[in-house]
This record gives sequence, C-alpha cells and structure tokens, in this order.
Amino acid sequence: MSEGSTLTVSRAKLEGRVSLAGAKNSALRLLAASLLSSEEIVLNDYPAGLLDTQVHVEMLRVLGKNVENASATSVRITESSSVRSQLEWEGRSIRNTLLILGALTARLGVGSVPLPGGCQLGERKYDLHVMLLERLGARVWDDGAYLRAEAPGGLVGADIHLPMRSTGATENAIIAGTLARGTTRVWNPHIRPEILDLIAMLRKMGAQITVFGQEHIEIKGVDALGGCEHSVIADNMEAVTWLAAAVITGGDIEIAKFPYADLEVVLAHLRAAGAKLYQGEDSLIVRGGACYPIEISTGPHPGINSDVQPILAAWAAKARGESKIVDLRFPGRYAYAEEMGKMGLNFSVDGDMLRIDGKGGGLRGAEVRALDLRAGAALALCGLAAEGETVITDAWQISRGYVDFADKLRSLGATVVEG
Repeated sequence: MSEGSTLTVSRAKLEGRVSLAGAKNSALRLLAASLLSSEEIVLNDYPAGLLDTQVHVEMLRVLGKNVENASATSVRITESSSVRSQLEWEGRSIRNTLLILGALTARLGVGSVPLPGGCQLGERKYDLHVMLLERLGARVWDDGAYLRAEAPGGLVGADIHLPMRSTGATENAIIAGTLARGTTRVWNPHIRPEILDLIAMLRKMGAQITVFGQEHIEIKGVDALGGCEHSVIADNMEAVTWLAAAVITGGDIEIAKFPYADLEVVLAHLRAAGAKLYQGEDSLIVRGGACYPIEISTGPHPGINSDVQPILAAWAAKARGESKIVDLRFPGRYAYAEEMGKMGLNFSVDGDMLRIDGKGGGLRGAEVRALDLRAGAALALCGLAAEGETVITDAWQISRGYVDFADKLRSLGATVVEG
C-alpha cells in the first residue's frame, strides 16, 4: 500500500488457517545488526513485504550494503565496498535509525543518522540512546537534522544503568557493546523475545553475550564479527491480532507457528475474557467465544506490550460492559479511540486510563483514519464487527507491520477492498 491508500472492510465471520510472518520488531533489529560485519548474513522467515523492512533495506543500500531477496521469505546481506558512516536519507524515517547509529559508531568509530521518526505515540525521546553511547566513550550531538556520534579510538566497555526498561536502549547497548573494548554491562534491561532473537543472531556472528535474567546483560567486546544464517522469530503482535479477530467475529481460526512462550500473559487475560483457545501441534486454534470486558495495564515483558492495547480496545468495543486500559509506557496512545468513536464507540480518557463502555457490539461502519500501525489493525477488527462498510484511510500504516494483511483477511472469508 502507498500513502493515501484506503482499506474497506465489512462485517465477516473469519474462518480458516493463517500463518504468521517473521516479527517486524525483530527483523528491523537484525537488519541494523548486519552493519556490524562485512561478511554475509542470511535471514530466513524474513517479512520482506513489510513497508518498514523495505525502508530499512533501502537505508542499508544507501550505506553501501548489498541486499537481495533470496526468496519471498529470505534475504541475503553482503558488502562489496566500505560502509559509509553517514546515512543520507530524505525518505520516510523509522526509529530504527538509532540502532543504525549505534552499529556504525561501534564498527567505524563514527556515525550520523537523520533524527528518528516512526509512530507518534506520545513522548518517545532518544536521550537514553545518547546516554549509553556517551557511557561507552562516544561524543554525541545533533545539528538540527542529524544525530551524530564519534569515538575516534573506538567504543570502550562500561556499565550502563537504564533508568527504565527500554527496548530500544537495551538493543542499542547490546549492538554497540559487541565491538567495544572490554566488558559492557547493561543493568535493568528489557528482556523480551525480540531482544533474545537479536542476541541469538549476534552470538552466531561471534559475539560474547550473557543474559543474567532481568538483572543485567554482559557483553564482552570482540575485535570483529562474522556472518551467519538466522531465522526471524514469528510475529507475536500478528498472532494476537488474528486471535482477537477470531473472537470478535465469532469465527474459527487456526494460527500456525503460534509463539506460546512469548504470549503467556496475554493468553491468560484473553482466556479469562471469553476466548476459547485450543493448542494444536504447532498452532493455536481459536474457536469463537465471547468478548467479555477486560482490565489491563501495559508493562515490560512478560507483561502486556503497549502495541497490544489498541487491539484489545477493539476487543473491548465488542464486549458488553466497561473495560479499562492503562498504558503507562506511552500514556498519549489513545488517539485511535477518537477514530473508533466515529463508529459509535462510547469511551473516555481519565488521566492514563482509557475507559470503554462496550454495548456488545453496535458499531457502525464509518470513514476512519489509521493514526499508526496497530491503530490501523484495530480499526480493521472493529470494521469486521460493524454494520455496513468501514473505510480506513492511511491504510498504508497497516502494511508497515503486517505482511499481506488484506490477502490474509480474504483467505479467512472477509470482503476487503484496497484503494
């Protein structure tokens, strides 16, 4: 989908089998980490169809990497000339540029990237990334358009104490620490599946990384990293989306390659909230059920990820009774509720809490706007349960994080029109 695109959905009962793509939030980190080595890296189960991975691949090419799709779900990254230290980029930015900066500074001793973009989810500053690079001996500054870092003698290992469990800062500290001289310890890290996947790939490349639970991560710097072949983990956000879609529409969906271990807390909440779930051999079978009201608060893994809460708001819209959602991570992330309100949703925002007064459905089709990736998917779920047609504008946002979203909906029996 391109900017300005629309997605029109109608009421449907979803039935069938759907396969999960590789995780967007993992693939982007692995692409950034490929900058740490000049040797070949092959990623399998790779979500090549995502807009955000396509943007990142073009960034790698601008920096001097060769990136080829070996298959529909595999990518090969090689290097035939020196990697550039400055990312000259005028297109749509993604927040992953901060990890590119960490990788370039670790490998080359200097790096420069456009100031980060991505979803507007309230306050998302980059001060932690500046702090950790400075702790490793780099000088970091911005000149209005670019964030720059330099460490002429190379980065030096240090203890990094994160004041909050930040996913991005944890990832950047790991990436930067792999080639730093000496030992880097990251205290109060955010240990979540995508970070463990990043660590798994870096270990294959020769990095020396030890995880001490949620307490700290130890990275012993090495002189150079090699190549590897690695499979991206399944996308747990896509998994939750299809699970919710099955219950919201009273459908019957088998979700292949379901990442049970990554979603234990979410599964516990949704079972309690009416989902009928059955474990298959390598899948989750969702046999309808009913949406009951929910009360959830987002938090660090293994808690409920902030990305999940717009999807659960769609669940709450179908429930009968009051649901409460608290997002302490990004407390400004309720703007999508205004769009759901155009479909008849009764809601209110009380401080950091979103209250949804569900009527057991009663939504009606309307023209709404996808304010960000997960909000777009949540509006599509509402549209599947609404009377009439729902037209989602800026539907390209959904393509940032879901591979073949419209095609998968059609395969499950929905009527979907892309425009």
